[in-house]
Amino acid sequence: MWLMIFGSVILGSIAGMIYILNRISKFGIIKRIARNKKVMSYVLAAVAEAIVVLGIYLILGAWNTMVICINLLCIWLICDLITILIRKIGKKEINRNLAGPVAILLTVVYLMYAYYLAHNVVETNYVINTDKNLGTENNHFRVVALADSHLGTTFGWQEFAGYMEDISALEPDVVVIAGDYVDDDSGLEDMVKCSEALGNLKTKYGVYFVLGNHDKGYYGTKRGYSEQELIDTLKANHVKVLHDEMVLVAGNVYILGRPDISHYARNDMSEYKCEITEDKYVIVLDHEPNDYDNEAASGVDMVISGHTHGGQLLPITYVGEWFGINDKTYGLEKIDNTDFVVTSGIGDWALDFKSGCISEYVVLDIYGKDAGLNQR
Repeated sequence: MWLMIFGSVILGSIAGMIYILNRISKFGIIKRIARNKKVMSYVLAAVAEAIVVLGIYLILGAWNTMVICINLLCIWLICDLITILIRKIGKKEINRNLAGPVAILLTVVYLMYAYYLAHNVVETNYVINTDKNLGTENNHFRVVALADSHLGTTFGWQEFAGYMEDISALEPDVVVIAGDYVDDDSGLEDMVKCSEALGNLKTKYGVYFVLGNHDKGYYGTKRGYSEQELIDTLKANHVKVLHDEMVLVAGNVYILGRPDISHYARNDMSEYKCEITEDKYVIVLDHEPNDYDNEAASGVDMVISGHTHGGQLLPITYVGEWFGINDKTYGLEKIDNTDFVVTSGIGDWALDFKSGCISEYVVLDIYGKDAGLNQR
């Protein structure tokens, strides 16, 4: 399915460049320079378009260039349609070529906002109530969850270290990382320095980590370190890497870490049935949100995932759900007695833009039975 999406993006980008080329060739300034010669108008438009596209490619890379082309195409088509409707229905004379500058301006403004959403990390808060006794101070447990940092894409280690200082100030009981900590081309320095920042986090009970699909990597040793070296670096910084195991954290609170489904043979949730008892509050870390039925049936209390990036871009936001790849794209949902949380992620893969979603880390305040006025 993702190959279909990537193929559609490439074809859409090509279609966009052809359409935009045609529309630019109609600009008055182009026609004047070309002395109203059609072929020359197309040549000048092609040169202008090539210079702009090449500049964007050199600054932002191929995928971002394609995103910009597709967005400009869509907005330009809408602007063209509006001018046609005004002329046909409103019976008003309007120069259709005005649609081009307006479309370019709207695209710039829209993508500037999408760039801001991708690079501005915010705090998202959820309050979770349970009838269970957590066995912790004031029957309360605070989890800070992050996923999809894809180190080096939208921030480097300095910014990441700053986010970890912000998280430390929240006085979390635990910090959990639900996969895709690094990307296939995340540099060694970023990985090492960010792991040290995780080691400096101030928590009561530590930092817990599960592997995502990009942590495993797709392109060999391009990034300069192996999966095992990543794991060893995290462990050296006191990060607890969970691989199909359930551990006691504090009181009656347990964390079960599952390796990513796309790369690893892993235990079925039914294999934990005897370990998940009514006196335990069990939090599952599972990078991809696509095993909800089995996780809910197992009786766990919470599942934290990432992977979807909150849908990343309009209009493909819910494609994963529509095709049955993901059970949820973003937010908090309760199924039976299990709370499911999907974060849009603290960073981004390859793209510098998000639309219709945010970059975030999630603060989960869990309150046990009769916690009442002890809420903080």
